[in-house]
This record gives sequence, C-alpha cells and structure tokens, in this order.
Amino acid sequence: MNITQPSFALPAELRDFAEKSVEQARAAFTAVLHNTRKATESVQAQTRTAELPANVAYMRSLDLLEQNLAATFDLTQKLVRANSLQDALQLQSDYVRTQFAALQNQSKELVSATQPVKTA
Repeated sequence: MNITQPSFALPAELRDFAEKSVEQARAAFTAVLHNTRKATESVQAQTRTAELPANVAYMRSLDLLEQNLAATFDLTQKLVRANSLQDALQLQSDYVRTQFAALQNQSKELVSATQPVKTA
C-alpha cells in the first residue's frame, strides 16, 4: 500500500504575503514593547522606584517577554518556509523543547529577582 503525503507547498505569493505579515506583526510587537519599556522607565525615574525588587523583576520580565516573542516569530517565519508537514512538525517540536527549558530558567530568574537581598 502506497500512501502519498499531501502537498504542503504554498504558492509563492501566499508565502511572500505570510512572511510580510509576520514581519509586520514582529515590528508592531517590538514597538509596543519599546513604548512600554520607555513608559515604565519614565514612571520609575519620577517615583525613584527603579531599584525595588518588584520593579527590577518587572523590567527583566519585559526583556524575557521580548526574547520569547522573538523565538515565536522566528518559529513562525520558519513554519511559513516549511516544505513538508514533517518539517513543520520538527520545527514545532524543537521550539517546544527549547522554549520549555527557557521558561524554566526564566521563572527561576524572576523568582530570585523578587527575593530580598540577604546580608550576612
């Protein structure tokens, strides 16, 4: 029995449109994060709260959010270019594995950032 795989190829126009859409979404999210960071820094400067553990953790969480969004957009761009369902599934599997490890490390980092500094 010979089972053929369905075609996964997208027309070039659709692939180009998808790639441009991903880039536009990436640019929009980057702009939102940039504006959020600037607004937060402005408020912290005015209230002199930048060094409080919660504020340090908040600013670090923005950095981590930016890293996670970049990884997601990178995956999306790769998926748009995937030539087969098997390639797409492998990309997704690799992404889940690396993001799970990254999220574990990030959560540990944020928990430690919110802990008060212990002095001996």
